[in-house]
Amino acid sequence: MITKAQVKHIRSLDDKKYRYKCNEFVVEGEKMVQELINSSMTINCIYATKEWIEKNQMIKNIRIEEVEAHELEKMSSLSTPNMALATVQIPTKSSVSPKGVSLVLDRIQDPGNLGSIVRIADWFGIDNVYCSEDTVDVFNSKVVQASMGSVFRINTQYVNIEELLTTNKDIPSYVAILNGENISSHKLVQKGFIIIGNESKGVSNSIINLSTHKISIQRKGQAESLNAAIATGIICHSLLS
Repeated sequence: MITKAQVKHIRSLDDKKYRYKCNEFVVEGEKMVQELINSSMTINCIYATKEWIEKNQMIKNIRIEEVEAHELEKMSSLSTPNMALATVQIPTKSSVSPKGVSLVLDRIQDPGNLGSIVRIADWFGIDNVYCSEDTVDVFNSKVVQASMGSVFRINTQYVNIEELLTTNKDIPSYVAILNGENISSHKLVQKGFIIIGNESKGVSNSIINLSTHKISIQRKGQAESLNAAIATGIICHSLLS
């Protein structure tokens, strides 16, 4: 039986400071845990119902603890927890030099947006996502959930974006702004940074000034702006497909 201390520890991993103090994050849900098992991540423990354990008897060399549904509910941050939850070691990431096309995110604050953007990167074969240091944490449980497992595969680094662009002046950068060139006029990109900004404030002026290409998605209606993740998907499709 799981203890109150274990439940408190798992729920406390919602807090970023505690998460990095323990070097551990949470993955929830049957599909997500299966994605996790198939990844290179180090799993500390899977807490699962008897039904899930019986369905996954082939899993070896991973610590699994059986819990009751009501215990899983206490541990979960989801409104409808389902059968399995895992605690996972936060990977040690060394700095990786840009290659091919990378996404660069300036001050993305919404966990759902960041998770969706990481998933978009995975879809389009983008290996590296560079985040400003004030972007939401990629191991936030809502980010992990929204990524649908892509966070296990994409290399996400937190960097000073101005330094990144200055150090890599030979790499073209495409910054999304409201009054830039129509993306449909651009050729397909083989190498470069695609820069997406904050949900309400857009990209910082200092970063815009360092970018080599100012681009926009053509607007035909009256909407003020697009959701950051949706804009990322449209831009990636236009520049990479």
